[in-house]
This record gives sequence, structure tokens and C-alpha cells, in this order.
Amino acid sequence: MKGLDMVALILIIVGGLNWLLFGLFQWDLVGGIFGGMDSPVARIVYILVGIAAIYSLTILKKVK
Repeated sequence: MKGLDMVALILIIVGGLNWLLFGLFQWDLVGGIFGGMDSPVARIVYILVGIAAIYSLTILKKVK
């Protein structure tokens, strides 16, 4: 499970950086890399970031 935890953490960091850039500069990093917010690849990345966030709720006890 350690590998899955690392993937989830990386996806959450990507999502956090994306929101930071959007908040500061109104620029979507994921959409910029993958051809816009509505591109299928960008939508998959957004979904994976959301799933990683939900998964991270289950591993929160390990951090404590």
C-alpha cells in the first residue's frame, strides 16, 4: 500500500499546485498542459486528483 499512498500524495500535491496557480494567476496548470479544461486527459487528471483526496481520508490515521 505504500506505493498507492505515494501516488495519492503526488496527485494531491498536483491538485494543490493547480489551485494555487489558478487562485494567483487565473491559470489552470492541468488544463494548460493537456489542452484545456475540457480535454479528456485533463478531466481524467481532475478525477484522479479527486479520488486521491478521498483515498487520503482513509490514510489520515497513519499520519497521526
